[in-house]
Amino acid sequence: MCRGQVPRPEHPRPQMRRDEWLNLNGVWQFEVDPGLSGQEKGWTSGKDFSGEILVPFPPESSLSGVGERDFMPSVWYRRHFEVPEGWEGRRVWLHFGAVDYEATVWVNGHLVGSHRGGYTPFAFDVTEFLRAGENELVLRALDDTRSPAQPTGKQSSRFRSYGCFYTRTTGIWQTVWLEAVPEVHICSLRMVPDLDSGRLFLTVGIGRPSAGLKLRAVAYADGRPVARAEASAFSQSVALVLEPEEVRPWSPSDPFLYDLTVTLETDGTVVDRVESYFGLRKVHIQGEKVLFNDRPLFQRLVLDQGFYPEGIYTAPSDEALRRDIEIAKGLGFNGARLHQKVFEPRFLYWADRLGYLVWGEYPNWGIDHSRPESLKYVLPEWLEVLARDFNHPCIVGWCPFNETPKDQDPELIRTVYRVTKSVDPTRPVIDTSGYIHVETDVYDCHNYEQDVEKFAAFFRPFREGGKPWRNFPEESAHWKGQPYFVSEYGGIWWNPGQRDEEGWGYGKRPESEEEFLERYRALTETLLFHPRICGFCYTQLYDVEQEVNGLYTYDRRPKFDPEKIRAINAQKAAIED
Repeated sequence: MCRGQVPRPEHPRPQMRRDEWLNLNGVWQFEVDPGLSGQEKGWTSGKDFSGEILVPFPPESSLSGVGERDFMPSVWYRRHFEVPEGWEGRRVWLHFGAVDYEATVWVNGHLVGSHRGGYTPFAFDVTEFLRAGENELVLRALDDTRSPAQPTGKQSSRFRSYGCFYTRTTGIWQTVWLEAVPEVHICSLRMVPDLDSGRLFLTVGIGRPSAGLKLRAVAYADGRPVARAEASAFSQSVALVLEPEEVRPWSPSDPFLYDLTVTLETDGTVVDRVESYFGLRKVHIQGEKVLFNDRPLFQRLVLDQGFYPEGIYTAPSDEALRRDIEIAKGLGFNGARLHQKVFEPRFLYWADRLGYLVWGEYPNWGIDHSRPESLKYVLPEWLEVLARDFNHPCIVGWCPFNETPKDQDPELIRTVYRVTKSVDPTRPVIDTSGYIHVETDVYDCHNYEQDVEKFAAFFRPFREGGKPWRNFPEESAHWKGQPYFVSEYGGIWWNPGQRDEEGWGYGKRPESEEEFLERYRALTETLLFHPRICGFCYTQLYDVEQEVNGLYTYDRRPKFDPEKIRAINAQKAAIED
C-alpha cells in the first residue's frame, strides 16, 4: 500500500474551485462489519480498526490494498486529520465525492450527518465538531447490492461477475476533502449559455447573504477579461448576465472554454472567491434532427462503462480519465454514452476540455421498475446528478433509465422524465434507452444483430419513408417524429486465443481481424449513411472483465489499428450533407 503520496491529488470539483482545501485521500483504517453491529460495538469513536485501505479506491479493488470481492453489507473507515493553519474564523466543510451506498459520518464522536445514494457528492459543515490539533473522522457505509430498492448499475448481485454484470464497489470511491469557507460564501453556480445572443446567464447561490454585499463575475478568454457583471448580493440567489465581447462557440472541433471568477465583496474587500469555466454552445431539436450550434452533427458515440482493472469504479489517475477520452477520439468517436454509472466530475472536466459529447446517465439497474415507490430511491439522487453536472458543456442530453422491463411502471418513467425536463429545459432527454419508451425527446433502440443484411433490413422501411424500427412496438410509446438513433449496436466478440467459457460478446466470433473490420464497417455504415438516423453508439470502447467486445482490451491496449476504425467512423454522415 502506497504511503508516500496522496492518491488522486487533483482538485475533485473543477467547476467550483477554492484555494483553501485539503485532500484527505490516503491510508485510512478499515473494517468490514458483516453483522451490521459496528455502531452497537462503539465503532463511532476511539476504536482502532484491524485493517487499512487506500482511499479513494473501493475495497474490492487491488489499488485499495484490500481486494475483498465478497459481499460487504457494512464497512467502516477511520482516520485522523488536522485543520490547516490559517483557517481560523472560517467554516470547515467535509466533502465526499461518492460513497456507495448509504453513508453515516462522525467527527470526534459526534454524528454530523448521513447521505443515501452511491454516485453523488455530499458535504457537512463540521466546524462545530472540530477541536484544536488532531481530529477523528469515522464513516460507515451500508451497501445491499441485492436489494430491489438500491440502484446498482452493472454491479453483480452474485458472488462473481457474470454476463454484463461486474465487480461491485462498496464504500468510498471518490475523493474525500476539507474546504475552508467564509461565513458569507458562494454556495453554487448555475450557468445557462445562450449562443444566439452570445450571453451566459449565471445564477449564484449565496450562503448567509446580507446588505452591502457585492457579487462580481469576470469571464476570461485566453487570460484576457472579456466580460464583467455585478449585482447586489442581498438574497440567497443572485442572477447575472455575462456578454463576452468575443463570442467563440464550444464544439467538438473547437472546445473553447471561458475561464470564470466569481467574488463576493464588501466595502471593496473580497470575502469569497471561486474559480470556474463555461462554454457557449447550443443543443436543440428540429424535426428529426438534433442540431448542435444550429448545424446537424451526427453523434458518433461509444459505450463507456467506467470500469478499471485495478480500481473498479475509480480511475487509477486523472490521466487515466483523460486517456479514455483520447482513445475514443482516436477511434473517430465524438462522444459517449456514460453507461449505467454517474462518472466523476474530473471525467466531465476532460470531456469539456477535449471536446467530447456525452449523455449523462443513471445506474438504474438493480431497482424494481414495476414499483412506484422506487421513485423515492431514484429521484433524490438523480436531482443531485442534475445539479452537479448541469454546467458541463460536454453533456448534450440526459438518460435516467436504460432497458427498463416490460412490467415497468410507466408513471415512474414519465415522472422522472418530466422532472428532468423541468430542471433542465436546455437539453434533450431520453426517458429510457432502448426497449420501452413512455415519453421522450429522442427515440432510440438497441440492436445487436450481427448479420449485416438482416441489420440493414431493420432500418430500410424508415429510409423509405416508413416508421423506425422499435424494440417492443406493442408496449412502447408511438414514434411521433422525434430524432432517432441506434444507441447500442455492434458488441462484436473479439478475444483471439480465448480458452475459458466466461468471455463473451454478441453473435458469432469473426474468424479473422479482416472479418471483424468488415463487419464493423458494414454495421456502422448502415447507420452512418442512413438519411433519417442522427447517431449511433457502438458497444463498446474497451472490454470489461468477462465481456470481451471492446475495441480495446480491459487494460486499454488496442485490439486493432485505431486508424482503421477511425477511417470508418470519420466518414461524413448522410445527415451532415
